[in-house]
Amino acid sequence: MADGITQQIVAIHSMLSAGHRNLRIERHTLILWGLAGGGLALFSERILTPSQFPDPAQRALAWLVLLTGVLGGVAALDWRLTRRAKRVRDEAWSFIHRQVLKVWWLLMGLGTLMTFAVFFFGGGYMVFAAWIILVGLGLYVHGLFSEELLEWAGVLSIAIGIATLAYRLDPDTMRLIMASHMGLGLPMLALMLDGGHARPSWRRMGQAAVWMAAVLAAPLAVHLWGGSAAHDAPILPLDAFRRGADAGGRRILTIPAGTPVPVELAVAGNVFAPATGHILPLTLATALEVAMEDGQPTGEVRFAGENWSPAGGALWLAIPLTRADVTPEAGPRLRAVLDLETMGAKRR
Repeated sequence: MADGITQQIVAIHSMLSAGHRNLRIERHTLILWGLAGGGLALFSERILTPSQFPDPAQRALAWLVLLTGVLGGVAALDWRLTRRAKRVRDEAWSFIHRQVLKVWWLLMGLGTLMTFAVFFFGGGYMVFAAWIILVGLGLYVHGLFSEELLEWAGVLSIAIGIATLAYRLDPDTMRLIMASHMGLGLPMLALMLDGGHARPSWRRMGQAAVWMAAVLAAPLAVHLWGGSAAHDAPILPLDAFRRGADAGGRRILTIPAGTPVPVELAVAGNVFAPATGHILPLTLATALEVAMEDGQPTGEVRFAGENWSPAGGALWLAIPLTRADVTPEAGPRLRAVLDLETMGAKRR
C-alpha cells in the first residue's frame, strides 16, 4: 500500500513538473550550436590571423562578418529544424519558447559584439571565458522553463568561465576549454536530456559532475602535461650562447635569474607624440628557458617549474595605476604602474 502511494506521489510530482517546465529544447539545437561554437574556438588561431589582416580594424570587421555569418546561419537552420519538428509532432510555438529563444539570440549577439569590440578596446584575453559565461547564462535561462539538467549545466558553465579568469589560465588552455565546452559539452547535453522528468537532486548532481568532468578532462590534461618536445633538447647556457657556442639544431637556452633584460617601450596615440627607443633596465626575477632552433627562438618559453607555452601567452600584463599630476618643481608628470606576471598555474 505504501509503495502504491509513493508511486502516485511521484507521478503527481512529475505531472506538476511537466506542467511548469512545458518548454522542450530540441536535441539538434544543442548539437548545432555546440559544433559551430566549438569549431570557431578550436580553429580561431588559424582563421583570420594577424598575418592575413595586419590592420586590427580590418581583422575586427572580418571576425564580425564571420561570426555573424556562422552564428546567424546556425540560428536560421535551428529555427527551421525546430519548426519542422514541432509540425511533425503537431505542436505550436509557445510564448515562453519564443521569448527564451530571443534571449539566446541576444546572448549570442552580445558575444559577437564583444569579440568585435576587443580589437579596439583590449581585453581579448577574456573573450573565451566570456563566451563560456554567456552560453552558461543561455543554458540556465532555458533550463528554468525546460530541462532541469540545463540549469545545472548553465551554473557550472558560468563557474568554469569565472574560474578560467580567476586562475589566469593561458589563452591556449582557455581556447581549448571553450572548444570542449561547446563542441563536446553541448552535444553531450543533447544526449543526456530526459524529457523534463523530475529527478532526485543527487542524480542531477551526479549527471552534472560527469558532464563537467568530460568537458574539462582533455583541456586540463593538455594544460598540465602538454608541452613541446623542446624539453628533450640539450641545454645551452646564456653565457655559452653569447660566447658563440654551437646553437645548431634544437636547444634550450637557459637565462638565469638576475640577468638584465632591457625592455624597449614605444608610445603612440593622440596624447603624446610618437616616441620609440625608451629602454627600461629591468632584471629577470626568475629563471627563464627559451626553445631555440638553429640559433633562433621558436616562440616557446617556460619559467622555472612550468610547462612550455607560447611566448605571447606566458605573461599577464595589467596597469593597475595611472596617475597624472603637475607640480611647480617637476611640471606635468604621468606615473603608471605595470604589473607583469607569469600566467597560469602550470607547475609540474
